[in-house]
Amino acid sequence: MNAPILQLRGLAKSFGETEIIRGVDLELAPGERRALIGPNGAGKSTLFHLISGNLAPSAGAIAFQGRDITGWAPQRINRLGLARSFQITNIFPKLTVFENIRLAVLRQQPRPTAFWRRVDRLPGLREATEALLERVRLQDRAAGLAGELSYSEQRSLEIAMTLASDPQLILLDEPMAGMSGEETDYTMELIREVTAGRALLIVEHDMDVVFKLADRISVLVYGQLIATGTPDEIRRHQGVREAYLGEEAGEEVAA
Repeated sequence: MNAPILQLRGLAKSFGETEIIRGVDLELAPGERRALIGPNGAGKSTLFHLISGNLAPSAGAIAFQGRDITGWAPQRINRLGLARSFQITNIFPKLTVFENIRLAVLRQQPRPTAFWRRVDRLPGLREATEALLERVRLQDRAAGLAGELSYSEQRSLEIAMTLASDPQLILLDEPMAGMSGEETDYTMELIREVTAGRALLIVEHDMDVVFKLADRISVLVYGQLIATGTPDEIRRHQGVREAYLGEEAGEEVAA
């Protein structure tokens, strides 16, 4: 059995006397697609902030690819192979789609400073940018401003920027929020395609997406994991149905 790519041990986070994350233990296997679900205020985004280095834990430990990364800065964690997107689309709206992705690629290719050298002449930069454009199916939108993309296209652009670091683990925080049914279906298939061979930890409120996309699901309620299992196991889990889905919703999903 392969060693976990991500391990959380007794992870906790408090703000003053308020406990947000309370002793979370979690293991994620290489290549696994795991969904993290729970009601609003359960601590899902805070947990993502802890894993990606945007917040320091109050207690516990985080290991990524066998290395203790507890308290590491986000940039250092990213260089090790972990990348994340946020609930709010994080792009440069007044730059073109191509320029947004090129910046993400350039950030991953440290080079000696040469102010007299044109960026577009750096070896391999254009090729890498164009490959990502094609990967997320935005090659026809390359010359347009990022701010003029549809919402789902902006999320696709952000996914391309996330992929620029060639991560082994991707964290996606509510990537389908605010999308139409058609946009959701498109984005779900895109995520399935671009995360093949990579580990994925996704926060998502659309339960149809969760049950179709995830190999396993973990349920967070009031900062604690109350269940982890396959989609079928989570559908049948009485505690999950009562604490998160609600009895009526649970029966509807199980049907």
